[in-house]
Amino acid sequence: MEEHIVRIFSIEYVTHDVRRYKIEKPAGYNFIPGQATEVSINTPKWKEEKRPFTFTCLTTDPFLEFTIKSYPAHEGVTNELYKLEEGAELIIRDVWGAITYTQPGVFIAAGAGITPFIAIFRHLSKVELIEGNSLLYSNKTAKDIILKDELEKMLGNHFINTLTREKNDLYDNRRIDKTYLMEKITDFKQPFYICGPDLFVTEIQQTLIDQGANVDSVIIEK
Repeated sequence: MEEHIVRIFSIEYVTHDVRRYKIEKPAGYNFIPGQATEVSINTPKWKEEKRPFTFTCLTTDPFLEFTIKSYPAHEGVTNELYKLEEGAELIIRDVWGAITYTQPGVFIAAGAGITPFIAIFRHLSKVELIEGNSLLYSNKTAKDIILKDELEKMLGNHFINTLTREKNDLYDNRRIDKTYLMEKITDFKQPFYICGPDLFVTEIQQTLIDQGANVDSVIIEK
């Protein structure tokens, strides 16, 4: 697997614990929206600690971008990334398939599980093919919603947020479960795209199939 050492040239906060990292783009390096690569920090201690992250930029952009949530309690790679400053070096590798968009459908995400969908939505918006897609997005609180304004601009009323640990009149305040899905979805024969914690993905996937969704049309991260 080919490795590329690249520098971080921009770090911005997206939410209180999510940051956007823009990095150098190696010549000829391309990907499909929804794809990922393995990333490590180029220091002796961390260079072999590889973690998968999906690209949140477009392949036509002159840079690469990752939108990454930090988990300080884990004391792992995301926490170390959070400590980095502009100019630090990362190691990226070959791209690989994560979630592949096929046709309009319902995207269902929890927390940082939104990240594989960001590049997909940005691409569809750019080529004016985002119509027909919708997003059900679950977070703990309103401050955890990643790229709320941008997603709202792209998806309009088809961007539906629900909060599980905060009562807020602006959003639904429930878990995404069978009852919730049956209220929000009228056509279970359309494509579905799911990303989030493993248990969340497993439960949503099975619920959709139980309601008549085609197994091959329920697309999860590979």
